[in-house]
Parts: sequence; C-alpha cells; structure tokens
Amino acid sequence: MRERKRGREIKKPKYYLFNNANGRSLLLSPCLSETPEARVLERAVLESRVREMEEENRQIRLQLNQLQGTAGQPADGGNYGNAAWGASADTGPEDVENTAEERANHTECPRSPTVLKCELIHVACVCAGHNASRDVVTLVKSILFHRRNPLHFHFITDAVANQILSSLFQSWMVPSVQVSFYDADELKSEVSWIPNKHYSGIYGLMKLTLTKALPSDLTKVIVLDTDITFATDIAELWAIFRKFTDKQVIGLVENQSDWYLGNLWKNHKPWPALGRGFNTGVILLYLERLRRIGWEQMWRLTAERELMSMLSTSLADQDIFNAFIKQNPVLVHQLPCFWNVQLSDHTRSEQCYTEVSDLKVIHWNSPKKLRVKNKHVEFFRNLYLTFLEYDGNLLRRELFGCPSQATSESVRLQGALEELDEDDQCYDFRRERITVHRVHLYFLQYEYTPAGDDTDVTLVAQLSMDRLQMLEAICKHWEGPISLSLYMSDAEAQQFLRYAQASEVLKNRKNVGYHIVYKEGQFYPVNLVRNVALRNANTPYVFLADVDFLPMYGLYDYLRKSVVQLDMANTKKALVVPAFETLRYRLSFPKSKAELLSMLDMGTLYTFRYHVWTKGHAPTNYAKWRTATTPYKVEWEADFEPYVVVKRDCPEYDQRFVGFGWNKVSHIMELDAQEYDLMVLPNAFMIHMPHAPSFDISKFRSSPGYRYCLQTLKEEFHQDLSRKYGAAALKYLTAQRNI
Repeated sequence: MRERKRGREIKKPKYYLFNNANGRSLLLSPCLSETPEARVLERAVLESRVREMEEENRQIRLQLNQLQGTAGQPADGGNYGNAAWGASADTGPEDVENTAEERANHTECPRSPTVLKCELIHVACVCAGHNASRDVVTLVKSILFHRRNPLHFHFITDAVANQILSSLFQSWMVPSVQVSFYDADELKSEVSWIPNKHYSGIYGLMKLTLTKALPSDLTKVIVLDTDITFATDIAELWAIFRKFTDKQVIGLVENQSDWYLGNLWKNHKPWPALGRGFNTGVILLYLERLRRIGWEQMWRLTAERELMSMLSTSLADQDIFNAFIKQNPVLVHQLPCFWNVQLSDHTRSEQCYTEVSDLKVIHWNSPKKLRVKNKHVEFFRNLYLTFLEYDGNLLRRELFGCPSQATSESVRLQGALEELDEDDQCYDFRRERITVHRVHLYFLQYEYTPAGDDTDVTLVAQLSMDRLQMLEAICKHWEGPISLSLYMSDAEAQQFLRYAQASEVLKNRKNVGYHIVYKEGQFYPVNLVRNVALRNANTPYVFLADVDFLPMYGLYDYLRKSVVQLDMANTKKALVVPAFETLRYRLSFPKSKAELLSMLDMGTLYTFRYHVWTKGHAPTNYAKWRTATTPYKVEWEADFEPYVVVKRDCPEYDQRFVGFGWNKVSHIMELDAQEYDLMVLPNAFMIHMPHAPSFDISKFRSSPGYRYCLQTLKEEFHQDLSRKYGAAALKYLTAQRNI
C-alpha cells in the first residue's frame, strides 16, 4: 500500500490480523520478526493465515495506517534541528548516511539491539542530601519494577546520602543488585572553581567528573538525574550503546525548551549549544572512549574558554556538555526524545509522543516538579505516584534465569530460616525475628550537632500511623533532639511526609530525625523499630520514651542537669522518669510537680496503669516520690518497665518480642543484669495521653495462641539471660515463677 506525500512515494508498513484458537483477532506489528518468540509465531501462524485473510483485512490495514503515528518523534516529523549531524537510536550507525527518501521510507520499527540475558547494566547518579535521597528511591523503584537484568548502581554522594542509601540498600536486599558509593567531597576540587547559579549547586557539576570518579575498568554507564521516572525496561536504553558509531562517546536527548535558542526573554544569553542543545538528565557515557580522547582535559578547556565571557553556568553541567558538543558534534549520539521527556518550564515535550504509552522516561526537571504545567501532567503524576507509594518489598524478586550471588547476610538468614520448624505453634513469631525490614534513615532533613558539654539527651521513641497526631504536641513539650522510628508502608510514609511538610511545628524543627521502618509481616516489630531510633541518636544520652507520652515542660534541661548531678559519665545509672496518665482527651497540662500532685489528688491524673497493670510502674514508689527532693534508688522487680535515661551505648531491645507484651520489660531486666542503678528523678514526670487500643493488644487479649507464644518467648529469654550473665540472672527466673 502506498501514499504520495510532497511528491514522494512513501511505503507504509503492513499490519496483519489473524484469528487465534479462541477466535479473537490479534494484531501483528511490522516489527514482529525482531524477537525469537515472534519468529516462532510467524512460522506457526503467518504462513497458514496471512494469505487467506489479506483481502479481508485490507480495510483494517487502511484504518490502522491512519491511526499509527510516528511514536516517539516530534509532531512535525523533524528532530528539532539536530538530525542533520547526529544519529538517533532509531537509526544505527550504518544508517547515518541514509538519504532523506530512505529515511522517509523507514517503517519506524526500532532495530531493538539486544541486551544479553543476565548482562550487568551500570547506572550512575549524583545524590546529595535528604530530599535527593528520597527522590533516588522513587527512581530506583521505577527501574527495578521494569528491569530484567542485573544492575549495578554507582552513587556519588555526600555524607548524608551515603548514610541513608547505604543503610537502605543493605536492608532492602534486592537480588541481582550491586551498589557502590563514591565520596563527593573528594571530587569537589574538580569542579569547585566553576561558578554555578543552578539550584543543584556544586553537585550539579559532578557528572563531568565521572570518568575519574568511577572505576577505571568500567567501560560504559547510564547516568541519571534523581528526578527521573522510568516507564520501561532500562535494558532498552542500555542496548542503544550498540548503535554508537566508532566515534560517538555520549548519548543525549535534545533539550525540549527554547533555552539555548536565547529567545526566552530580552537579553537572554545562554551558553553555546548546537541547535536547541541537549538535556543531561539522561546520559549514555562511553567511559572507555571518553578516557581515550582525554575527556577531563577537554571539558576543562571548554569551561575555561566559555567562562571568560559567560562568567558562570546557569544549568550546571548541562551548559558545559553543550558547549563541548557544539565544538565536537561528531562525538554525540542523539537519542529519541521519549528517552527524556522533560517536564520543565517552556517545554516542548508534547511533541515527543503521539500517545502517552510511547513514553520511556519522564524527567521532572522543573523546580515546580509535580506542579509543572502539561496537558498530560495527570498521567505523568499518577505514574510517578505509583512508584512513590509502591511497596518496595515486592521488588525483592529474583531475576528469572539470572541467579544472584548470595551475600553472607542472605546465607545467614537462609540458614536461620531453614532451622525453623514450620510445625512449631510459634513459627510466625520466630519467623518475624529474622525478617529484614527496609529502613530509610533521616527521611526528612536533619541538622543537629550535640552540645559540646557531653550532657545532651535525645528523646527516643517509635510510632505508627495511628499515633501521628502526637508529634506536634511532643515537639512543643521537648525542645531537644528527637530520634523517631516510624513503622509504615510506602504509601503511609508519603502521607507522613505531606503531613510533616504542612505542619508549621514540624517543618521548623530540624533536630528531629525521622527513620522509616517499612512494614512487612503480620506483627508489629516494636523492639526492632525502637532499636533503629536508638542506634541513630547522636547524643551521649537517650531518653527512652513512648510517643503517646508528653514530657513535662522543661524536662530536656532538667535531664541534662541531672546527668551532671548524678555523674552519669562515670557510673552505670538509669534515671527513671515517673509516668502518669489521664483519661481525658483535653488536659490542662500541669506546669509543675505541685500542680501535678493536686491533679492526682483530684482524680484528674493517675499513676500510670495502676488500675490495669500495677506491676509495670509500682517499683517507682510514687508515695516516696510525692515528697522526694533528691533522686532515690529503687530495686528491680518483676515486670518493671519504667521510662529511663541512659547512655546511648546501653543494651538494645530484644527483637524476639513483637507486638504486645514484654518488649520493655525485657529491656529493663537486661539493664538490671548489667548492674545499672535505677534512680528515680524527684522533679521529673511524663503523662500518657488516651488513645484507642492498639491492634496488637487486641490480639493478645483475644488469642490464646498469642499468649502461649509470648510465654514461650519469655522462658527462652530467661534461658538466654542466664547463659549470658550466669548465676546473677537466676533471680529473674525465680521472680517470674513467684508471680
């Protein structure tokens, strides 16, 4: 079938329909024979069906030809002016010299260079700070969701991003994924001499240094900005390296705004660029070739020359890449624009696709991010939000046919799992103990340096979504540093983020570390979550609290003075903060001990849990506390679970205890076994605020099996304590039997 256009005869691709065994019509694309599976299908189906149905399908083919756009190409069929010199991914090196007519007759079928099964794909990214670390997670999720190949991520990071991402990937444990980190501080001297007006700062220039930063034996890498979302398998992009000519070293998508044309406003003077220039949000870097041509010296000379007149960069590394390309166009392989659909201001990205299904990569390169204007922005936003809230646990899947190399940690966990007896009534409890939860440290910005007098105290607590409303009140009562672990799903973590960013109280507090422990399994791993908060406190002392308690006003300063008064630095002490509770949702919070005692006498307040669990806090000796003016020592008793201030290097919580029951009791028992003195503070208090019962306490009350397993875990804990501390630990077993 032929059409005439502008005096030329243009061949149109043929589309065939055949009926399958179910009588349903299926469309075979003109690119069908690109895959082995399709060739089998051709032999089995086409030979017997195409001739028979060709006449019948003629009208359908006509309709399809009218509907089929040149997916992935600009609406005007052009290439934004750069096609004259650069080869696109739709044309291999051998096609560069094609005539205009030959290109016009091209069927628009990509040659789809293949990636070997299990071939390792390398991806590099520059990431600095808390916000960029969150963005990277969404980028990585979108890549993992579509990928079929092993991946090696290379992150150039500052200290903050290194801590966050190394912890995240270590706990994520995704098969067939390797991660390497490179210190951005060691690269700053390479680019710090370049004045840069872009909001990315010095980190926006570091992609220029990748030939030096990455291993010398790494031959090629895909380089991505953190604000990228993939809508396809990254192997398709990696395959384009095979289409580079011998001279090409960089693969880029053309810039989709008029920035480099210099017509956005009066006196707008951009850096030199070829045509519209190129966007560096997605780059294919042929590192081996770049090193061979002396890339480091070449980009430096380019930058030095242009800075003599431009004085600074406006778009960071992108300006320097474009100035280099202007001088060396033969070195660049132009990628189709659907590999970097740029949602920036003044964008022409809508010319990149005829259908949103054509998209490969979305680039949120406007400071407005999700608020950018585009007629398809709702589709883009929904795709981004899908990965933002996607359960990362589902991405821990093995690649079919590509066995991953087992790490020492995965071997250990597999061994521990095999030792469990699936017929054990408490199997689920024991299984939870060896479950590895993903952890995202410092989910929000954290800036705090402990006081220099070595008396600083961090409030440590954990919470889930149903206690989120307590955060603002705690921040008003405690002005010191806080380390909080939040047990949430990926979607809940995003709800929390929106809540925190909208709260005037929370967004102004930079000394609160929020650490997300992602949900997995049927139990609330309360002690694991507590330990994450404890490990990430950065002060010499910690106040181990629960999030549904409000500390008295001024408690932070009082505790710091008590640390000095009781010589905590040189002794083993646990300072007990007496706990009270109210059953009223609205409470006029007492401003002093005297006011609290008055409310206690009037029945507005009670000693904590005196009516349902007296043993938990009775050893505090509230009667003595009423008149005490100096700290006093109390002895450990069975089921004692006070809230205490201890050194940060105290024992961690025992993670076998999940859900409700004995999670704090076991910790206080171990403090006593290590001979901590329990000292009650005479002028400190905290008040428990009312809330609905937790799901776990409901399970404890309603399930005999739950209570049986908790008792079993208690007995095993006693045995472990005896092995660890010897005869001194026998008193705990005796005390338990006397209850």
